[in-house]
Amino acid sequence: MSEEENGREVRMTSRRVEKSFLADEQSEGAGARVRRTIGTKQVQTFTPFLMLDHLVKTGNGFPDHPHRGQETITYVLRGNVDHEDFTGSRGTIGTGDLQFMTAGRGVMHAEMPRKDEKGHEPEILQLWVDLPRNLKTCKPRYRNLRAGNIPIARPSEKVEVKVIAGSSHSVESVQNLAYTPIVFYDCTVFPGGEVTQPIPEDFNLFIYILNGVLTVGRKQIKENHCIIFNHMGNCVTASVDEACKHPARFIIVGGQKLDQPVFQEGPFVETSKERVKKAFVDFRNAKSGFERSKGWKSKIGGL
Repeated sequence: MSEEENGREVRMTSRRVEKSFLADEQSEGAGARVRRTIGTKQVQTFTPFLMLDHLVKTGNGFPDHPHRGQETITYVLRGNVDHEDFTGSRGTIGTGDLQFMTAGRGVMHAEMPRKDEKGHEPEILQLWVDLPRNLKTCKPRYRNLRAGNIPIARPSEKVEVKVIAGSSHSVESVQNLAYTPIVFYDCTVFPGGEVTQPIPEDFNLFIYILNGVLTVGRKQIKENHCIIFNHMGNCVTASVDEACKHPARFIIVGGQKLDQPVFQEGPFVETSKERVKKAFVDFRNAKSGFERSKGWKSKIGGL
């Protein structure tokens, strides 16, 4: 298997599965429930990835809380998420939309999922991505990607790839949404279909299955499972057996490995214990990025 890159033929070598496991379900926020994969005893960290949550139950959402030192990528599969932070920024992302938030030196905000206009319960993915050491204190920012602006690749009649970040089958994503280099693809493969997605060799890689049964290598893996791949190879190949009654929907996510330690306490992610302790002190004293948190309460938090 090979493909053209910059006018030369590149041999494609598929990565092998390192491990696969069912997402743990746990409490989060104010009565919410999530299926968590990365950020558990199965995979504590997988540089640059810190956590992946799949919302199971909304509860009272995620009222006012801080972040420092990471980026969050929120993907609304169904429903809406209202957002408000201590700078006065407010908005809503709906079905199919994404928000890339860079916490940098400090953000305090609320994220409140709610039903869509048809009354469907929210279904949301949130991925936490570490920031490189030199960007830990950068200015916070937001980048929204609306559903209608996501390019779609259709390499065959049985495969659809929403190109959220990266390149797939000559279709390029909207650029400059995250500081940390990542690729992110939302794939749907119908029975009898197969997709091969190139991945940079210096990226870590995982798949999370949203629906259906996916075949990777010779193993069939069911929904709500995470698949962690080894470091050898420059692509990933996945298919759906012809005998399956339904398509499989899954995300392929890769990120450039960061050569730095990870010290995480709750919403603060730093490169040393001392820096994490300082983050708590700064938040408590409303300084060094958290000045606007003093006395601030969101209008949407409701608690």
